[in-house]
Amino acid sequence: MHLTPDAASGLFDLTGRVAVITGATRGLGRAIASAFSQAGADVVVVSRKAEACEKVAAELRADGGSAVGRPCHIGHWDELAALADGIHGQFGRIDVLVNNAGISPVYGRLSDVSEELWDKVFAVNLKGPFRLSALVGEQMAAGGSIINVSSTGAVRPTGDIVPYAAAKAGVNAMTVGLADALGPKVRVNAIMPGPFLTSISRDWDMDKLARRTQAFPLRRAGEADEITGAALYLASDASSFTTGTVLTVDGGAQWAMPARM
Repeated sequence: MHLTPDAASGLFDLTGRVAVITGATRGLGRAIASAFSQAGADVVVVSRKAEACEKVAAELRADGGSAVGRPCHIGHWDELAALADGIHGQFGRIDVLVNNAGISPVYGRLSDVSEELWDKVFAVNLKGPFRLSALVGEQMAAGGSIINVSSTGAVRPTGDIVPYAAAKAGVNAMTVGLADALGPKVRVNAIMPGPFLTSISRDWDMDKLARRTQAFPLRRAGEADEITGAALYLASDASSFTTGTVLTVDGGAQWAMPARM
């Protein structure tokens, strides 16, 4: 099949689609929100704080996009039905859901991991995305795309991220199960990022990161904007025959020897 330049670019066009992005006020979520807005989507910026949501939505509108903010704590199960229903009531549809919100609290010894910390990590990284996907997926009667943001920690965990890695491994499994449950109308995929330089990376040991990334084929960590190509692909018609897939975006780290941060 031969595609003209316009037809090829049109595969990634999100004009007229409503895209909900959790954790969209910073890091990878913020980059995805900007890319989707530039691709024509009506973007719903979701995060815990209303002020932060509106700030990012205003920035997207100032750049010529269409965006609104919706505050919600993704880890609170009882808030998610109101979020899904409110967005559907405002726009009449949800076409794309990006489950990006996530947390990975720092701890010392494994015995320092409290039940509260464990439950909080699973609530934000796994339980909330499941519930929101179930609610939104059932509203996508005309079809849609759900994108879960996982982590390479799911398949290459280290001792300092055990709760987070376990939750993200659950995200990978959930992605495949949801693809089966919500198909054929709704496609469900995951992006599995390696280390990216975002606001979260400010707490990293940069010397250790530099040594670790020397084993990567690309010899570096990613920049936030470098996640957007994968997100646009999975959100758009370009991935019309892609579902149940976990797409790794890690600079080739999967071929590197495991190393601690």
